[in-house]
Amino acid sequence: MNTSQSILITGSNRGLGLEWARQYAEAGWRVYATCRHPDAAEDLQTLAERFPGVAILRLDVTRPEDVSAVADRLAGCALDRLVNNAGVYLERWGRDHLGAIDYNAWEQTYRVNVLGAMRVTEALARSEGAVVAAISSHMGSIGDIASPNDYAYRSSKAALNAVFRGLAFDLGSQRIGVLILHPGWVRTRMGGRHAPILPEESVRGMRSLLERFTPEMSGRFFKFDGKEMPW
Repeated sequence: MNTSQSILITGSNRGLGLEWARQYAEAGWRVYATCRHPDAAEDLQTLAERFPGVAILRLDVTRPEDVSAVADRLAGCALDRLVNNAGVYLERWGRDHLGAIDYNAWEQTYRVNVLGAMRVTEALARSEGAVVAAISSHMGSIGDIASPNDYAYRSSKAALNAVFRGLAFDLGSQRIGVLILHPGWVRTRMGGRHAPILPEESVRGMRSLLERFTPEMSGRFFKFDGKEMPW
């Protein structure tokens, strides 16, 4: 096992996060897989039983005390990769049409998708040569908007893109890279059973982008297949 390389992934209990953990575990990396409820994360527990290099950590990205606890636990560890995967999409399938906007859900979406990713990155992106990924969406591309609704999710991903674009300049001075990634329409609980892309394919493509990262890529927005996304 190559324990000299390590990765932390948020939202690792299912879907893309679980697949990130699985692929890096199989590649021999030390994997810090985080989720809100480790005791209920049966698939993640099974993965950790198969691969001793997988450590499961409790982390709710909206709770500063959780982020601080993880940062303290990993104080002596160099993280080579940080994947901000945790996210919510609370108004799926047109449930937020005008006249029915749930503003509490909108605020919660920002707490998870934007502030949570920033909070984790601020606390844990500290190793020179590391690469930080933010899992965004084509729905965060203002140039790609061609339909109504999904206001909370769209705006949260657009904000995430702006935040990580700025972080690329801030972290660049520490030789830490930043990638903003669109995983595609993936067959997960969020994406639904009709999505055309399997988690394995999406994560494989995003991993390739992380592994061939160059400083010129920092702060840019890419689809999992390597195509650059419009802003």
